[in-house]
Amino acid sequence: MPVGELSTKSPTPPKILYIKRVKNKRHQMTVTLTANYKEVLNTVTVEKIDELLDENYELSDMLEFIDEYNENDFVNYYEEYVRCGEAIGYEAVDALISELGCISYIEDCDERYQGCYDDEAEFAEQFISDMGYDIPAAIVVDWEATWDTNLRYDFTACSDGTSYRPMHIFRDH
Repeated sequence: MPVGELSTKSPTPPKILYIKRVKNKRHQMTVTLTANYKEVLNTVTVEKIDELLDENYELSDMLEFIDEYNENDFVNYYEEYVRCGEAIGYEAVDALISELGCISYIEDCDERYQGCYDDEAEFAEQFISDMGYDIPAAIVVDWEATWDTNLRYDFTACSDGTSYRPMHIFRDH
Protein backbone atom coordinates (compact mmCIF):
# COMPACT_ATOMS: atom_id res chain seq x y z
CA MET A 1 0.00 0.00 0.00
CA PRO A 2 1.49 3.36 -0.98
CA VAL A 3 2.27 5.87 1.74
CA GLY A 4 -0.65 8.14 2.53
CA GLU A 5 -3.42 5.71 1.49
CA LEU A 6 -5.83 4.43 4.10
CA SER A 7 -6.59 0.75 4.28
CA THR A 8 -10.23 -0.31 4.36
CA LYS A 9 -9.31 -3.70 5.78
CA SER A 10 -9.91 -4.20 9.45
CA PRO A 11 -6.76 -4.92 11.43
CA THR A 12 -5.85 -8.56 11.86
CA PRO A 13 -7.03 -9.77 15.25
CA PRO A 14 -4.28 -10.73 17.64
CA LYS A 15 -3.08 -14.31 17.35
CA ILE A 16 -3.46 -14.89 21.08
CA LEU A 17 -6.91 -15.29 22.59
CA TYR A 18 -7.34 -15.12 26.33
CA ILE A 19 -9.69 -16.65 28.83
CA LYS A 20 -9.84 -14.71 32.08
CA ARG A 21 -11.17 -16.53 35.04
CA VAL A 22 -11.65 -15.97 38.73
CA LYS A 23 -12.48 -19.31 40.33
CA ASN A 24 -11.79 -19.05 44.01
CA LYS A 25 -9.98 -17.00 46.59
CA ARG A 26 -6.65 -18.78 46.14
CA HIS A 27 -6.19 -17.37 42.66
CA GLN A 28 -7.15 -13.78 42.00
CA MET A 29 -6.99 -14.00 38.20
CA THR A 30 -5.54 -16.46 35.74
CA VAL A 31 -4.94 -16.20 32.02
CA THR A 32 -4.38 -19.04 29.59
CA LEU A 33 -3.39 -18.80 25.96
CA THR A 34 -5.92 -20.65 23.82
CA ALA A 35 -4.68 -20.10 20.29
CA ASN A 36 -1.04 -20.96 20.90
CA TYR A 37 -1.13 -23.27 23.91
CA LYS A 38 0.98 -25.75 21.94
CA GLU A 39 3.79 -23.23 21.87
CA VAL A 40 3.48 -22.29 25.55
CA LEU A 41 2.80 -25.56 27.39
CA ASN A 42 5.24 -28.43 27.75
CA THR A 43 5.18 -31.36 25.33
CA VAL A 44 3.66 -33.87 27.76
CA THR A 45 0.81 -31.48 28.54
CA VAL A 46 0.14 -30.77 24.86
CA GLU A 47 0.09 -34.50 24.09
CA LYS A 48 -2.42 -35.04 26.92
CA ILE A 49 -4.60 -32.17 25.66
CA ASP A 50 -4.54 -33.58 22.13
CA GLU A 51 -5.44 -37.05 23.43
CA LEU A 52 -8.36 -35.66 25.42
CA LEU A 53 -9.54 -33.48 22.54
CA ASP A 54 -9.83 -36.70 20.52
CA GLU A 55 -12.05 -38.02 23.33
CA ASN A 56 -14.28 -34.89 23.10
CA TYR A 57 -13.06 -33.06 26.19
CA GLU A 58 -13.42 -29.27 25.94
CA LEU A 59 -10.21 -27.32 25.33
CA SER A 60 -11.40 -24.34 27.37
CA ASP A 61 -12.16 -26.59 30.37
CA MET A 62 -8.72 -28.19 30.18
CA LEU A 63 -6.97 -24.83 29.97
CA GLU A 64 -8.99 -23.50 32.89
CA PHE A 65 -7.90 -26.52 34.92
CA ILE A 66 -4.25 -25.84 34.05
CA ASP A 67 -4.75 -22.22 35.10
CA GLU A 68 -6.28 -23.27 38.40
CA TYR A 69 -3.75 -25.97 39.24
CA ASN A 70 -0.75 -26.67 37.00
CA GLU A 71 0.39 -28.75 34.06
CA ASN A 72 1.60 -31.66 36.17
CA ASP A 73 -1.75 -31.90 37.99
CA PHE A 74 -3.50 -31.71 34.63
CA VAL A 75 -1.57 -34.67 33.23
CA ASN A 76 -1.97 -36.72 36.42
CA TYR A 77 -5.47 -35.87 37.67
CA TYR A 78 -7.64 -34.15 35.05
CA GLU A 79 -9.51 -37.25 33.91
CA GLU A 80 -10.23 -38.28 37.50
CA TYR A 81 -11.33 -34.71 38.29
CA VAL A 82 -13.82 -34.78 35.41
CA ARG A 83 -15.03 -38.30 36.23
CA CYS A 84 -15.66 -37.45 39.86
CA GLY A 85 -17.06 -34.03 39.01
CA GLU A 86 -19.58 -35.59 36.65
CA ALA A 87 -20.50 -38.23 39.24
CA ILE A 88 -20.95 -36.11 42.38
CA GLY A 89 -20.75 -32.51 41.18
CA TYR A 90 -17.81 -30.21 40.64
CA GLU A 91 -18.78 -28.18 43.72
CA ALA A 92 -18.10 -31.21 45.93
CA VAL A 93 -14.81 -32.07 44.22
CA ASP A 94 -13.61 -28.46 44.33
CA ALA A 95 -14.59 -28.20 48.00
CA LEU A 96 -12.57 -31.34 48.81
CA ILE A 97 -9.51 -30.01 46.99
CA SER A 98 -9.85 -26.68 48.74
CA GLU A 99 -10.26 -28.29 52.16
CA LEU A 100 -7.35 -30.71 51.84
CA GLY A 101 -5.10 -28.43 49.82
CA CYS A 102 -3.99 -31.04 47.30
CA ILE A 103 -5.67 -32.35 44.19
CA SER A 104 -4.30 -35.87 44.71
CA TYR A 105 -7.03 -36.48 47.31
CA ILE A 106 -9.71 -36.62 44.62
CA GLU A 107 -8.86 -40.17 43.60
CA ASP A 108 -12.06 -42.19 44.00
CA CYS A 109 -13.67 -39.38 45.99
CA ASP A 110 -16.96 -40.19 44.30
CA GLU A 111 -16.94 -43.55 46.10
CA ARG A 112 -16.19 -41.87 49.43
CA TYR A 113 -18.80 -39.13 48.99
CA GLN A 114 -21.53 -39.23 51.62
CA GLY A 115 -23.65 -36.34 50.34
CA CYS A 116 -24.28 -32.68 51.02
CA TYR A 117 -25.78 -31.31 54.21
CA ASP A 118 -26.55 -28.04 55.90
CA ASP A 119 -23.79 -28.75 58.45
CA GLU A 120 -21.86 -31.52 60.15
CA ALA A 121 -24.57 -31.96 62.80
CA GLU A 122 -27.15 -32.83 60.15
CA PHE A 123 -24.77 -35.43 58.72
CA ALA A 124 -24.13 -36.89 62.21
CA GLU A 125 -27.86 -37.31 62.82
CA GLN A 126 -28.40 -38.94 59.42
CA PHE A 127 -25.37 -41.21 59.83
CA ILE A 128 -26.47 -42.49 63.25
CA SER A 129 -30.05 -42.92 62.01
CA ASP A 130 -28.84 -44.89 58.97
CA MET A 131 -26.92 -47.22 61.29
CA GLY A 132 -30.27 -48.32 62.68
CA TYR A 133 -30.14 -46.73 66.10
CA ASP A 134 -33.62 -45.88 67.32
CA ILE A 135 -33.19 -42.92 69.64
CA PRO A 136 -36.32 -42.19 71.64
CA ALA A 137 -37.82 -38.75 71.09
CA ALA A 138 -37.41 -37.98 74.80
CA ILE A 139 -33.62 -38.07 74.45
CA VAL A 140 -31.94 -34.96 73.14
CA VAL A 141 -28.72 -35.56 71.23
CA ASP A 142 -26.11 -32.89 70.62
CA TRP A 143 -25.34 -33.79 67.02
CA GLU A 144 -22.63 -31.16 66.71
CA ALA A 145 -20.81 -32.70 69.67
CA THR A 146 -21.31 -36.15 68.10
CA TRP A 147 -19.52 -34.89 64.99
CA ASP A 148 -16.78 -33.12 66.97
CA THR A 149 -15.97 -35.99 69.32
CA ASN A 150 -16.41 -38.99 67.04
CA LEU A 151 -17.26 -38.66 63.38
CA ARG A 152 -14.80 -35.96 62.35
CA TYR A 153 -11.98 -38.47 62.73
CA ASP A 154 -13.46 -40.73 60.05
CA PHE A 155 -14.93 -38.15 57.68
CA THR A 156 -13.88 -34.90 56.01
CA ALA A 157 -16.34 -32.02 55.87
CA CYS A 158 -15.85 -29.46 53.10
CA SER A 159 -17.87 -26.32 52.54
CA ASP A 160 -18.44 -25.18 48.97
CA GLY A 161 -19.37 -21.66 50.08
CA THR A 162 -22.97 -21.77 48.87
CA SER A 163 -25.98 -21.15 51.05
CA TYR A 164 -27.98 -24.27 50.13
CA ARG A 165 -26.59 -27.45 51.70
CA PRO A 166 -23.00 -26.24 51.53
CA MET A 167 -21.34 -29.02 53.53
CA HIS A 168 -20.00 -31.98 51.53
CA ILE A 169 -18.96 -35.01 53.54
CA PHE A 170 -16.38 -37.58 52.43
CA ARG A 171 -15.46 -40.85 54.14
CA ASP A 172 -11.73 -40.87 54.92
CA HIS A 173 -11.16 -44.63 54.77
